[in-house]
Formats: sequence, structure tokens, C-alpha cells
Amino acid sequence: MGVKYIPEPFRIKMVETIKMTTREGREESLKQANYNMFNLKGEDVYIDLLTDSGTNAMSSGQWAGIMQGDEAYAGAKSYYRLAETAQEIFGFEYIQPVHQGRASEKVMFTLLLGKGKVAISNMFFDTTRAHVELAGARAIDCVVEEAKVPSLRSKFKGNMDVKKLESLITEYGAENVGMVVMTITNNSAGGQPVSVQNMKEVAGICKKYGILLNIDAARYAENAYFVKRDEEGYQDKSIMEITREMFSYADTFTMSAKKDTIVNIGGLLGVKDAKKNGDLVMGIKGQCISFEGFVTYGGLAGRDLEALAIGLKEGLEEDYLAYRIGQMEYLAGRLDDAGIAYQSPVGGHGVFVDAAALFPDIPYYEFPAQVLAVELYREAGIRACEIGSFLLGNDPDTKKQLKADFEFTRLAIPRRVYTQAHLDVIADALIAVKERAKEIRRGYRITWEPPVLRHFQAHLEPIKE
Repeated sequence: MGVKYIPEPFRIKMVETIKMTTREGREESLKQANYNMFNLKGEDVYIDLLTDSGTNAMSSGQWAGIMQGDEAYAGAKSYYRLAETAQEIFGFEYIQPVHQGRASEKVMFTLLLGKGKVAISNMFFDTTRAHVELAGARAIDCVVEEAKVPSLRSKFKGNMDVKKLESLITEYGAENVGMVVMTITNNSAGGQPVSVQNMKEVAGICKKYGILLNIDAARYAENAYFVKRDEEGYQDKSIMEITREMFSYADTFTMSAKKDTIVNIGGLLGVKDAKKNGDLVMGIKGQCISFEGFVTYGGLAGRDLEALAIGLKEGLEEDYLAYRIGQMEYLAGRLDDAGIAYQSPVGGHGVFVDAAALFPDIPYYEFPAQVLAVELYREAGIRACEIGSFLLGNDPDTKKQLKADFEFTRLAIPRRVYTQAHLDVIADALIAVKERAKEIRRGYRITWEPPVLRHFQAHLEPIKE
């Protein structure tokens, strides 16, 4: 294997004991969970890769900051410290904390979207797509074609297809496009980065047609690291400088701070020009007070605001980011050696295994990526997440099952949590599943599903031969 493991740029000061599970116990847990990874009890999971959202290990600096949290209901100094830090990093005038990313979408999207409107993105993730639809609009993906070929090793596969974007705006009418959303990094496409050049081109089109450009900023620091490493002209720029330029092209941003800000709870909204967009800021404040809490705490305790302010800076540290991306490259290197396909080159927050390639005879409507997720848990107590047709769900109009562009099983790696030994367990489990993949010929059917975001709660059962 050519890729070496990058040593952790930290020391471990506290550990959490995790349960070593048995094959028999895991089989029973799968049945009790109705074969849905979200229904498993956390204590029954050995290595939890369900998400990198809120599953991070905070630093000693963040824990120390928690003790200084100002719990004033209004005007807490912890809020002002957070706002000043975010303004410094992103260059946006108005900063609104909320309790997590989907809250930022709920607060803002209803102000910009409605029936008859569309929102266009390089790719929407599940909750973002849901909030577009809950607002009455339709979500349209517009990722570059290279992203749809997992085996193709191409830089910046998270980019927006600029020509298609302009074609879609013409097709639907600029007045009907409520917003354009740039997701950095592009989660649904495999944690793939977006280039600054692509962001600049998209911003130019949005300005041409008078359309608001929003950044889904959950993984802003990881994206900046890829830009520094791979985009011409950015090698000598700092992660902060790259982040600042990327955000300079947008009008607003929504963010789950539970990813690159390395906290367990929190989110942010940003509006660049608060005076020019005064009505939008006023609407955000009103929505926040109604759904989250007063504007200076936004549903978060003062201690969480402190940890978030510190994490915003820690997430930009280059040594940490080199280690962070290095973990993905190490695991991907093990899969390369084993001939296991994934979205390549590997992205920022996880390895997205190509389950359709592993189980070519299982059709999309039997959810091959869910099959792999179940088999990984069965094999070694590893919990992963399906990013495919099961997650995509049904057409909002016809209610028929949609076919996703990918059938990925996402191995999302929590920040500062797992070691090289854990990554080797993951790789070994995938290899073991590959060795018996030909024996697995059928997938799963849904026996019950809720109307929105079904993959969080749905019940499934294995389809028998």
C-alpha cells in the first residue's frame, strides 16, 4: 500500500470504553432495528461511521471554553465572541447561531422559497433537499458529469455544472429560481471538493440573473484544504485566506457546525451585506425567535457558543486538516489494494464505497448500498450510512421510487475519534464482505416509511429468493 498513515497531531487525554459485540448479538440487533442503521442502539455499535455530524472529540481548549460560557438569555458575551470569530473567518456582517444545520435551513429557506419556485445545487443533501420541498419548492441537482463516474480520478468532482446551471435558469425562468446552493464539500457526491474557480463562475451566473447564492458550509475547512493542495495558484495561501475568498462570492450561508467546527451541537446562518438584505435579516431574526430562541443564543447554551467559537479556528489548522484528509486517504489506499471501488479520489469526511459495483445484480430499488451497510454491521459491528436510492426517496409528485445517481455506502469518519487500528478493522471488514459478495443476491424492501426523510425511520426486511 502506497499511502502512509499520518500521525495524529494531538495526544489523547480521555477515553471512552466501547462494547465488543458478537455476531449473534449483531444479528438480533439488526432484526430489532428493522434493518435500519438509524434504529440501532449506539451501545450496540463497535465503530460508528453513521455520520461525522456531532460525533467529534472536542479539544482541551474547547472544554475549557465551556466553563466560561455566558448563559445570559440576551446579549451573552459568548454570542459576541462567536459572532466576531465568524465575521473574521467568513467576512459576513450578520451571523445568526442556531442549534444545528437543518435549523438554519428551516429559518432561511421559507423566506426565499415557495410553491412554484426551484432551488438548484451542485447536489443537495437529504435534510437540505427536504427543507426545499417543505418550503413548497423543488430541489434540482446540477453536479458535473465527472462526479457520476466513481472510478474516474478527477479533481473537484463536487463542482457545479456551469453550463447546465445556466440552461436550468433559462428553462425555469430566473424569477422562479429562489436560490442557488453550493455545497462545500459536496457530501452526496462523496465529500468531493468545489474549486474557487467554479465558485467564481457560479457567482457570476447568479449575479447575471439576480439570483441569491447560498453556501451550504458544513465542511468549509476541508474544502479549503483541497483547494490549497490541488487548485493552481492557491498553494501559498492560508486555509483562512482561501475560506475568505470562497465565501466572498456568496450572498448567504447556512452551516451545520457539527462537522468542521468540531463540536457536538450547533449551526450558523450568515448574511454578507446586512444593510442591503435588511428584509432578509429581519425575517431570519423573526424565524429564529419563533423556532430556535432569542437571536443572541439561537437555541444554544452559552457554553456551546464558546465551544463553537473555538472550534471555528481549530478546524482551520493545517496540521489537523492534513491528518484529517490523511485518514481518508489511508483507508482508501487499503481499498485500492483490495480492489474495492469507491468515489475516487477520496473526499474529505469519509469514504463512499460503490455498493452498486460490489453488488451488480442487486437493482437500485432493492437498495444495494443498504445491503452493504447491513453486511458491514453483521461482519464487524460497523455502522455506516446509505447514500443512494433509499436516501433519495420517492418523487414528490408521482410518489414513485427515484433512482439515485450513486449507490454509495458512506463511511463517515468522526473527527479526532478513531485510530489507525480502527481504520484497519473497517478495511478488513469490507474485504471480508467482498469475498462473499457473490452469495448476496437480493436486497431489501420497505415495509413502512414516513412521508418525509424516510431513511431515518423506515422499516425494511430482506427479500428472500
